[in-house]
Amino acid sequence: MSAPLLVIAAGGTGGHMFPAQALAELMLTRGWRVKLSTDARGARYTQNFPREVEIEQVGAATFARGGLSAKAMAPFRIGGGVAAAVSRMMRDRPSVVVGFGGYPSIPALAAATILKLPRMIHEQNGVLGRVNALFARRVHAVACGTWPTALPDGVEAVHTGNPVRRAVLDRAGAAYIPPGDYPMSVLVIGGSQGARILSDVVPPAIAALPAELRRRVRVSHQAREEDVQRVSTYYADEGIDADVQTFFADVPTRMSEAQLVICRSGASTIADLSVIGRPAVLVPFAAAAADHQTANARGLTQVGAAILFPEKKFHVEALAEQIALVLGNSEGAMRMAHAARDAGVPDAAERLAGVVERLADGQKGTDS
Repeated sequence: MSAPLLVIAAGGTGGHMFPAQALAELMLTRGWRVKLSTDARGARYTQNFPREVEIEQVGAATFARGGLSAKAMAPFRIGGGVAAAVSRMMRDRPSVVVGFGGYPSIPALAAATILKLPRMIHEQNGVLGRVNALFARRVHAVACGTWPTALPDGVEAVHTGNPVRRAVLDRAGAAYIPPGDYPMSVLVIGGSQGARILSDVVPPAIAALPAELRRRVRVSHQAREEDVQRVSTYYADEGIDADVQTFFADVPTRMSEAQLVICRSGASTIADLSVIGRPAVLVPFAAAAADHQTANARGLTQVGAAILFPEKKFHVEALAEQIALVLGNSEGAMRMAHAARDAGVPDAAERLAGVVERLADGQKGTDS
């Protein structure tokens, strides 16, 4: 008897792809075959997926970006992607299809709906994304990474937490070295696309720290490609030890070694922070749909694990003051680290896998 097949559908950002990767890693160990359905943009995030995962690139498009011609072509590209997905699923029938959001997840979820296959969605953020909102009433299960999550009336969900990659799990609850009279690490990350506001505000805030504190700070700063040179130059001119890159392949390691993390509040970042357990300054992306990054940040800020800075209040002087408060108070920083760790859901992938397997067992032969 062939192994059951799980089709994972995810869009082209780290926020969708990292939890998808975590589920894929676990389901392979449970004897499942796994296929990932994504577009060319999403395929860029697959280099760390297990090699056993079959990558299927689909036709997808968004109505939110591009000119009039691109938007006019979107239905045709999506329709072609759905037709191709239906054809593939008829040849190799999935036991379950899981969508993690993003427009590239539409073809697989739509095909599963047409073929009446067991299907579910996982929402990472505290507010449903557009695609997950579209399918929330058309799937057999809704799993949420952030709790509570705003849901359409009548839709019930299970809280699984956000699955994290094996590299993060390997550092779950890693011992926190509180700030002290030795080199201290500050990690600055803006999500998979970087964040210009962090490059504008964080370097001068670090430079504004008291001299005795500043000399002990070591910075790892993720910056957009167009910002790397100016940020590197600024740190160098101020005599601050800084490693500035467009992408850190070893974020879990750097996070586990950090005394403080300054970052956006994307769902995957929040999950990593809470599983590893590190104090943070969170700067939600102001233009995020339905302000979902503020919703994501709520859990850590309410338990005292993080400091919330809306973009409109994210200024050099205010940030410098908060950095100094955290790095100048070892007991307070330790309490923040412990609060973050206590808020984590390190078994989120197992919880989500359980939903998948129950759906496969309970929905065999489904006709809805």
